[in-house]
Formats: sequence, structure tokens, C-alpha cells
Amino acid sequence: MFTYFPKGVCSSRYDIEIEDNKIVSIAIQNGCRGNLQGISSLLKGMDIDDAIARMEGIRCRGNTSCPDQISKALRAYKEQQA
Repeated sequence: MFTYFPKGVCSSRYDIEIEDNKIVSIAIQNGCRGNLQGISSLLKGMDIDDAIARMEGIRCRGNTSCPDQISKALRAYKEQQA
């Protein structure tokens, strides 16, 4: 389990389970519940690198968004594993 605390968004914590470079699950605290449940569901089984490529740079009300912060969380996970 990898925990990440996003910055600049409504959500406050991501708990991400990863196995063999694939997202097993992601639990997101706070934020837009319906949208984040949908994003979490779509990410299940996705390769980390594919998820980063699809979500990195998405903006909402400023310089970042929940999808962008998830991409940052996945990058942080990869750096920790290196």
C-alpha cells in the first residue's frame, strides 16, 4: 500500500495498492465522490505508466487536478521503488 497526500485539490489522501506495475485499487479521501469513484474504478488493472500518461497535466481550477495529482502519486511510487 502506498499513501500519497495530494496538494492543491479537494481530495486529501490517496491509498494506492499496486502489484506488478498495475493498479489493484485506489482509495481517495474527500473530493468529488462520484467522479473520484469513477476514476478509481477506471484505474483498476491499469498499468502505472499508462495511467500517468493519460492523467498527467489535466487541470481543474488552477495548476493541477485530482487526476494530475494521482499521476504525481504514481510517479512518487515509482521513484520510491527505484
